[in-house]
Amino acid sequence: MTHIKIIVFLFFTTFLYSNTLKLDNTVSQIDVLSNSSIYIDYTNKLNLNDIKNKNVLFKENKKSILGYGYSPSFTVWVKFTLQNTTDKVLHKILEYDNTLTTNIMFYDDNKIYKDGLLDLNKDRQTTNPTFDINLNSNESKTYYLKLSSSVTTLILKLKLWDNDEFYSKEIYHQFALALFFGAMSILIIYNLFIYFFTKDKSYLYYVLYIFGMTIHHLVYVGIAFIYILEPIWIIYVVKSASLIVALPIFGLAMFTKYFLNIEQYSKLNMILNWLLVLMFISIVIFFLNDSFDAYRNVMSIVTSVYLIYITLYSAIKKNQQAYFILLGRFIIFLAFIFMFLSSQGIFSIYDYIKYFIEISFITEAIIFSIALSDKINKLQIERNNANANLLEQQNSEKERLKMKVDEKTSDLKIALEEKGLLLKELNHRVKNNMQTIVSLIRLQCDEIEDKKYIDILKTIQNRINAMSHLHEMLYQNDHISHINANDYFFMLIDELQDSFSRDIKVKFDISVVLKSEEAVYCGLIFNELVTNSFKYAFPNKKGCITIKLYNQDNKIKFVVSDNGIGYDQSNKKDSLGLILIDTLVKQQFKGDIVTHSNDGVKVEISWDAK
Repeated sequence: MTHIKIIVFLFFTTFLYSNTLKLDNTVSQIDVLSNSSIYIDYTNKLNLNDIKNKNVLFKENKKSILGYGYSPSFTVWVKFTLQNTTDKVLHKILEYDNTLTTNIMFYDDNKIYKDGLLDLNKDRQTTNPTFDINLNSNESKTYYLKLSSSVTTLILKLKLWDNDEFYSKEIYHQFALALFFGAMSILIIYNLFIYFFTKDKSYLYYVLYIFGMTIHHLVYVGIAFIYILEPIWIIYVVKSASLIVALPIFGLAMFTKYFLNIEQYSKLNMILNWLLVLMFISIVIFFLNDSFDAYRNVMSIVTSVYLIYITLYSAIKKNQQAYFILLGRFIIFLAFIFMFLSSQGIFSIYDYIKYFIEISFITEAIIFSIALSDKINKLQIERNNANANLLEQQNSEKERLKMKVDEKTSDLKIALEEKGLLLKELNHRVKNNMQTIVSLIRLQCDEIEDKKYIDILKTIQNRINAMSHLHEMLYQNDHISHINANDYFFMLIDELQDSFSRDIKVKFDISVVLKSEEAVYCGLIFNELVTNSFKYAFPNKKGCITIKLYNQDNKIKFVVSDNGIGYDQSNKKDSLGLILIDTLVKQQFKGDIVTHSNDGVKVEISWDAK
C-alpha cells in the first residue's frame, strides 16, 4: 500500500511540476525559465545525485525572471525538460542572461559544464554564459542548472535560442555596447582636453566620474571579462566590487563639490568630506574581509543620496547649474531603481527598453556636459559684461580727461614760459629720485657678499643711471627737445668705468644730436652693450671700445664695437639685457640690429631719421 502511495505521489508531482518544452525549427527563441521548476537548497550541500535520488520537491515556475538579491546562503536548482518534435537533430543555445552570477553548473546527462564569474569559460566570446543543447530526432531530455552567487546578486533568466538567431542578436548587442563605450570614451577625452585648457577641477572630476561609470559598466555587462581581463584577474575584480561601485560615486561627489561650489556651505561640505572618508575606509574593510559583503555598497548609496540632497539645496539657493545636475541625478536614480527591481525579480525594464541603463548613462553624461558648457557660457557672458563696463568707463574717463585737457590748454598757453621751468624742475626731481634709488642699491650692495647678486644690482644701478643722467642733462640745458649725445655718452662711460674698474679705452665718433625721446633708448642700449664688453670681452681687463653715432642716407647709425675675444653666436643665450636691446631697437626705433662676433664684437643698429 505504501509503494502505491509513493507511485501516485510521484505521478502527480511529475504531472504538476514537469512542463516539457516541445521544440521544432519554427521558433527562434523560447523563454525556458517560465517553463521550468525551481528548488532552493538552503544547505548548499546537495549534488545532482542527491537531487535525483532524494526526490526533492521542485516547484513549478511561471516567471520569466527571478531575482533573489544578494543570496550567498543558498543554492538554486533549475530543472527543465526539452523535447525534439522533429525528425532531425536540433542544435540550440541556452543563454543564462546574467553575466555577474559567480557559479553556474549545467548538467546534460552525465556531463557537467561550468561557467560564471569564478569559473569563467576561457573560450567564451559572448557577454552571457551559454550552453549547447543537442537533441536527436524525437528525443526528450531533462536538464539541470545549479546556481549560486557568493558576491553579486542572484538573478535568473534563461532563454533557448536558435544558433543563427542567437549570434545575430549577440553581434548586435556587442555592437551597441561598443557604441556606448565609444561615446563614453569620447566624452572622457573631450572633457580631459577642456580640463587641460581651462584647469577647471570640475572637468577633471567629471572625467573621473565618467571613467568610473565606464569601468563599472564594463564589468556589469561582461565586456571586461571576455575582452579585457584574463581569468586570473577576475577574482580580484570580484573582491574589488566595492571599489568599482565607489569610484564613480567619488568622482561625482568631487564634481558636485567643485561644480556647485559646495565649499560655500561649510556644514554641507564638512559632512560630504566625512562621507568620502568613511567610504574610503569601508572599501578597505570590504577588501580585507568579505564577511560583510551584503553591506559593501551602503556608504556609496548613502553618499549618492546625500549628493541629491546637496543638489536640491543648491537648486533652492537659485544655483542654475544645480538644475542640470538634479535632472541628471534623477535619470540615474531612475535607472538604479529599475536595476533594483530587476535584481529582485519584480519588474524588468530591459524587456521594454533593452539598453535603458546605457541610454540613462549617456543622457546623464550629455546633461552634465551641457551644464559645464552653460557654466563656461555664463563665465564668458560675465567676462564680456565686465569688459563692456570697463570699456564704457574708459570712454567716459577719456571724455572727462579730454574736457580737462581742453580746459587746461587755455591756461597753459597763457603760462607757456612756465612750462619749460616746470619741465626742468620735473626732470630735476626725477633725476634726484633716481639717484636716491641708486644710492639705496649701492648701500644694499655693501651688505651682500654673493658676487652674482652684486652683479645683478650693479646692472640695475647702471640702467637707472643711464636714465638719471638724461634727466640731469634735460634740466641743465636750455633746450629740452634735443640732447648732446657726446656729452651724454661721456657721462655714462664714466659711471661704467667706475662701476667695473677696467683699464679700457673708449673712443667716440659722434656727429648726431639726438632727440630727447631717442636719447633715453640710446642710453639704455649704450649701457647694455658697453656693460657686456666690460664684463665679457676683456679677460685681461685691457682693450678698446669704439662708439659711433652718425647719419647716413637719412638713417641714424649707432655702432658699438670692441677688440675683445668675441663669442660664438650659435651658443648665445639671450639675457635680459640682450632682450631689452632687441626690444628697444625693433619696437621703439622700428629699426634693425646686426651683430658681428669674429674679431671682437661689433653691433650695428640703424633706424630712420625723423
